[in-house]
Amino acid sequence: MNDLSLLATVPRGLADLAATELTALGAQEVREHAAAVSFRGSLETAYRACLHSRLVNRVLLEIVRYEAPDTESFYRGARAVSWREHLAPGASLACEFTGHHPTITHSHFGALKLKDAIVDALRESSGERPEVARDRPDVRLHAHARDAAITLYIDLAGESLHRRGYRSEALAAPLKENVAAGVLVRSLWPQLAAEGAQFLDPLCGSGTLVIEAALIAAAKAPGLTRSYFGFLGWRGHDAPLWARLCEQARTQCRQPGADQPLLRGRDRDPAAVRAAVANAERAGVGAWVRFEVGPLEAARPAAAGSGLLCTNPPYGARLEDLAAARVIHRQLGEVLREHFQGWRAAVLTGAPQLGFELGIRAERTHTLWNGAIECRLLRMRIEAASLRQPGTLARQDRSLAETPGARMFANRLAKNLKRLGGWAKREAVSCYRLYDADMPEYAFAIDRYETVDEPLVWLYVQEYAAPRTIEPEAVRRRRGEVLAVLPEVTGVPRERIKLRTRRRTRRGEQYEKIGGEGAFHVVGEGGLKFRVNFTDYLDTGLFLDHRLTRERLRRAARDARFLNLFAYTGTATVYAASGGARSTTSVDLSHTYLEWARRNLALNGLAGARHEFVQSDCLQWLGAALRAGARYDLIFLDPPTFSNSKRMQGVLDVQRDHRALIEQCMQLLAPGGLLVFSTNAQRFRPDPELERRYALLEISAATLPADFERNPHIHRCFELRER
Repeated sequence: MNDLSLLATVPRGLADLAATELTALGAQEVREHAAAVSFRGSLETAYRACLHSRLVNRVLLEIVRYEAPDTESFYRGARAVSWREHLAPGASLACEFTGHHPTITHSHFGALKLKDAIVDALRESSGERPEVARDRPDVRLHAHARDAAITLYIDLAGESLHRRGYRSEALAAPLKENVAAGVLVRSLWPQLAAEGAQFLDPLCGSGTLVIEAALIAAAKAPGLTRSYFGFLGWRGHDAPLWARLCEQARTQCRQPGADQPLLRGRDRDPAAVRAAVANAERAGVGAWVRFEVGPLEAARPAAAGSGLLCTNPPYGARLEDLAAARVIHRQLGEVLREHFQGWRAAVLTGAPQLGFELGIRAERTHTLWNGAIECRLLRMRIEAASLRQPGTLARQDRSLAETPGARMFANRLAKNLKRLGGWAKREAVSCYRLYDADMPEYAFAIDRYETVDEPLVWLYVQEYAAPRTIEPEAVRRRRGEVLAVLPEVTGVPRERIKLRTRRRTRRGEQYEKIGGEGAFHVVGEGGLKFRVNFTDYLDTGLFLDHRLTRERLRRAARDARFLNLFAYTGTATVYAASGGARSTTSVDLSHTYLEWARRNLALNGLAGARHEFVQSDCLQWLGAALRAGARYDLIFLDPPTFSNSKRMQGVLDVQRDHRALIEQCMQLLAPGGLLVFSTNAQRFRPDPELERRYALLEISAATLPADFERNPHIHRCFELRER
């Protein structure tokens, strides 16, 4: 294995550094890509990349390329591979799929087809079926599609190499280890460490920057702290070669001594400092670093001489945190200007406008990504020539509000507010969509919520992630313009404007908690009350586009046995109960959302024994309900477009599976019963067999509220009855 085709995936913004690093490790024919580096080399080169790279996410070994214009040819091409050369009998596997393919539109479906091809090929050749393991499989396979061109890889890393193995305690939103290393390399820390420079992170959190700085100073390979790699269970693994490389890496480590650089981390949170100390010990650099509890404003050099102050301060991901983030950035600037003259500074921030608060001109600015968060790395020399007046951010906000684009957006928003405000008042609607990418260059959805516990208006702002063809600077400018004019036009103060970026995600991901504030508010709709949350989940708990659908369910629910499948927060159940349903059954996989549904019922004085909540995979529950002979008069079926929750048995694809779901629900209907089926799948097409078997009526237009008329494809809705 001396001429392998390899691909290293890297965080965006670090490909150039990774290319240099891989070249030093023996890579040949190195080529940079947006978030990857392709190269050729021996198996030893691939192992060295896994062991020594500080910047790479994964190292992928190409095993085959082929053309597959459709799903079946993708399956056949994968099945034709001699998988016995890669998987030993009894080995476990995991499969992944990425890219854009003409017929495979869901990555999870592509992964399933790859898994099926491998399993079928192995069963045919050896009679054995490999086990599928999501976490740490013996072999992880990866398929990437570029239109009809398919490349299959073995993931030699197995899981992202940023997981060094030393961090078992992490605070909120930690900096990924390889991104931290990239910040350090970009900030010239390897050269500075060799010169004996000091290092300080005065806002160290769980210590990632300090520990990565110590690993560089100690010349310790980051892979030495890992216990798992994807090649360890691969049949092509060369165990003696790997053992030799690991031993070489251990002997190359520098030992701490009197001439070692002074590396320190500080944080005002004692729990963070305790976590940092434990992490450093696990990384094997405890003797290289010193952590201490203390406020930012008390940070000082520990000795004479220069050094690098490198930090990742809070940057106000939520608008209510922005004021505190400004204070921290201004304090950091004051500390740097007053006490660190002659030093270099590197500040990584996810809100680049906060750099103005430092009062120091950056000599270089770099864009890089920490996971899905776009960040700026500001590199500065702390000297008289680089100092300037801090606090220009407020003036920048005012200037953003006066740009031509901001004024056009403000005018459109004001027109929407006038038109929809009158409609909402007439219809007694207090929560509605105010703006939905009406101007394509301002790709936001803005929902207005008015609480009933105290009469306050909140704005829930969802930014649709821009395509990669749009310059990041243009995206940031437009975001700044929107946020600058929203308070002015709507009268809603910044602290009640909640911003969320909606990126391309796995279907069904609304069932994932992404925050921990636990801040709930009560809003009204249709004379009922509902709890909403603006910070902790991908959705608020109340789908506004289903407002009319819920009202139809209420009118149909009198004396009905009501079933709510994929019940989410139970809003449809509350409507049915208020409409006089004889009983309700709400089924959902999430305990959190069922508890939310219970509280919504109780909030409206509707709780009681006639309302049942079932935590279950809806696909499994349907089979059990049919076997038990259950019957319902009214069923609401609103499945996610795609879901592969770890607690589900199998994968749900609404386009593929809707017919089977609907047919099972129709078997549960009592004579004269009604099934209401709804989906948010943008390209949904009902199976023609359903119309032949049942009385099927599309009611999408009738369930589209006035505030969603600009987006008529927001959902499709159907009523079904027995013929």
